[in-house]
Amino acid sequence: MANTFGTLFRLTTFGESHGPAIGAVVDGCPAGVPFDMEMLRSDLSRRRPGQANTTARVESDEPEVLSGVFEGRTTGAPIGVLVRNSNQRSKDYEPLRELYRRSHADYTYDAKYGHRDHRGGGRASARETLARVVGGAIARMYLATQTSVRVTAAVTALGEISTERTIEAMDSERVWASDIRADDPASEARMREHLAAMKMTGDSTGGVVSVRVDGMPAGIGEPIYDKLSARLAGAMMSINGSTGFEIGAGFEAARRTGSTNNDPFVVEDEVVRTLTNNSGGIQGGISNGMPVIFRVAFKPPSSIAQSQQHATREKTVVDHLIEGRHDPSIVIRAVPVVEAMTMLVLADLWRMKG
Repeated sequence: MANTFGTLFRLTTFGESHGPAIGAVVDGCPAGVPFDMEMLRSDLSRRRPGQANTTARVESDEPEVLSGVFEGRTTGAPIGVLVRNSNQRSKDYEPLRELYRRSHADYTYDAKYGHRDHRGGGRASARETLARVVGGAIARMYLATQTSVRVTAAVTALGEISTERTIEAMDSERVWASDIRADDPASEARMREHLAAMKMTGDSTGGVVSVRVDGMPAGIGEPIYDKLSARLAGAMMSINGSTGFEIGAGFEAARRTGSTNNDPFVVEDEVVRTLTNNSGGIQGGISNGMPVIFRVAFKPPSSIAQSQQHATREKTVVDHLIEGRHDPSIVIRAVPVVEAMTMLVLADLWRMKG
């Protein structure tokens, strides 16, 4: 099982949704980086369950720093952080011991390992993303000593409802003030109504998280196989429930001609930049100094409060209603996870640039 992300700035995660704790080990963070415990708590609070429009599971998600930090600074040793689980209801999952839930990882984990944790999916549970947020917060601390890069992410689509504000206009403070994690009050009201309808019918909905990275200098990315675009794509597609990734003009570029999609160069104050940003701030797999812009699509949560047909280990098909506490959409709590994975990619590539 692959549980480590990164080359020089590495995150290893451990723990299960219904185990004692979730943990993160960050290796490769240089010594002397100021460790901001309040930033770590803040980032975790943005992801934690029990908030409006999310699962009813309530966790405090208080981090315990076990190693790698002394007198407020990193030591250069591995940074170990533990977050204990306190509100598991494993009994809700007992009927699933012999059941393969529709569109979950149950069957594939059993096929690969011959054994699985049926309590919430074990390592396949989105609870694992907590450890990614820990790693992303530490990556943010490191990057703050190197550059002024800033990551802004927001929900820009929920089901068929899309926000009208552009990615270029997204404001981080407005995003985090919104319980939908969107930056468009008019669309938020309709998104709220859509989520209420999903809860009423026991269904779920997908969505899109859009990201803008400001302050990126030109020259970040390691062609050929560690291109900035490739690393971002891999990071985003590793998040639970992600189903699509596009950068810059993305799939829209496939419908254009070269003359309409190419970004013309301009020079201002002896700085080379592009007049448009169809390439999303990356050319040849390397940042070009423009904002890095990309989008990540997430599927509707597979656990819904409706009876569906599922397979069993005995190779039968049965009707079953999945009990438990589930998000009507994972896209809201995916926003801090997307930010975290972006930070981890940037920190790793920053260290690789030499």
